[in-house]
Amino acid sequence: MHAQITLEERYAINVMRKHRYSIRAIARELGRAPSTISRELRRNLRPSGRYVPDIAHSYATARRRRSRRNTHFSQDEWGLVEHLVTLDWSPEQVSGWLKLHGILSISHETIYLRVWHDKRCGGQLWTHMRQTTKKCRKRYRSRDSRGRLPGKRHISERPAEVESRTTVGHWEIDTIKGDSQAAHSALTVVERKTGYLQMGKLARHRAADATAKTVEIIGRQPHRFKTITADNGTEFHSHKLVEEATGVPFYFATPHHSWERGTNENTNGLIRQYLPKRTSMAGITQADLDAIAHKLNTRPRKRLGFRTPEECYAQS
Repeated sequence: MHAQITLEERYAINVMRKHRYSIRAIARELGRAPSTISRELRRNLRPSGRYVPDIAHSYATARRRRSRRNTHFSQDEWGLVEHLVTLDWSPEQVSGWLKLHGILSISHETIYLRVWHDKRCGGQLWTHMRQTTKKCRKRYRSRDSRGRLPGKRHISERPAEVESRTTVGHWEIDTIKGDSQAAHSALTVVERKTGYLQMGKLARHRAADATAKTVEIIGRQPHRFKTITADNGTEFHSHKLVEEATGVPFYFATPHHSWERGTNENTNGLIRQYLPKRTSMAGITQADLDAIAHKLNTRPRKRLGFRTPEECYAQS
């Protein structure tokens, strides 16, 4: 099935008409049906009878826009869409998940329009959208200023299957801090292939607490852990204790190469929707962190074919 006629094709139609090509000849050159070319010329001529590519394109675009504006979904269908938005699913995730399960075909652009219309009318759907207020800052230091630890396994030493994401069991680990003056933080452990997330509350942002919580998390499903990759934070300086207690080897990324742990970095960005920077973590409980992890684990992901991390992790 052909897509809509493009602006480039409209220029081609104009040139061929000037050379007195027939409708069938134009259709043959463009790989279109003759009826498509006939309809294009019938609907997008200027009042004077001339065919001008730019104006023809604007006519067609405006007509499609009016058509979309008149597209209606039932109250029940909008109710389902809005319910999924209130679960903090993005419009793209809502659209993809509904299509995957054969429930409803609706574009993410249409959902965005609904959300912003709702905002103009005083609604709250927009509060469930992910905010993009984070600004990049230039890093002037080229060397890692944090505590150095000899004998660390570099990320380049990991088995090849870790990089390829072909098997489940390879995790990335990090911590999230709130108010910089507070001791409390959260441990985040993310499975690379499925994006499945586990979180743990740390009363102190120290190696001893991070070690104990990591051992606890691994202990829940020791058979699901093959490797762990961390950044160079001092909270992971007791990694050998984790290895001794669990048998799971630790690997460390290159300093200031956050892209080497992209799964964790991306997940931490999603978590910031619920735990913004400069927010005190003192009042955050383990139950709160479990609820955040559950939200993200049951949210469909585009890279998983709009299945959820929980679904993929359970099936692997």
